[in-house]
Amino acid sequence: MESADSNTPVPLDTTTRLAIERTRVAYERTVMAAIRTATSLITFGFSAYKFFQMDLFDGRTSRPEPNPTLLGPKEFGLTLIALGLLSLMLAWLEYHRDIKTLRREYPMMPRSNIGIIACLVALVGTGLLVIVLMNA
Repeated sequence: MESADSNTPVPLDTTTRLAIERTRVAYERTVMAAIRTATSLITFGFSAYKFFQMDLFDGRTSRPEPNPTLLGPKEFGLTLIALGLLSLMLAWLEYHRDIKTLRREYPMMPRSNIGIIACLVALVGTGLLVIVLMNA
C-alpha cells in the first residue's frame, strides 16, 4: 500500500502482513501440488512407454504380431507426458497471474523460487517427450 502524498510504502500492520503471507504460501502450495501431479503424469507416461517397449520374449517363443491400435504404448506415453506438461504450464500461468495481482497491491512481498522447480520439471518433461517422439 502507498500513502496518498508520496510513493513510499506504508508499513502494514501484523495482521495484514500475515494474511498476505498466508495467501502467498497458499498459492505456492497450489503450484507445488500441480508440479507433483505433472511429475507423476510425465513419469507414468514415460514408464508405460518403456515398459511396453521391453523385449518380453527371450527367443524361445514366437513373437506375436503387433496389433495396430489407435492408442499404442508410444501414443499413450506421449499423451500422458504432454498432459503433464500442459497441466504444469496452466498451473504456472495461474500462479504467475495471482502473484502478479497480489504483488501489485503489496510490492514488498518476498520473491519465491518455486518457478525454478517448475522450470526444471518442464525441462525434464520436454526432454522425455522428445525422447519418446524420436524413438520409432
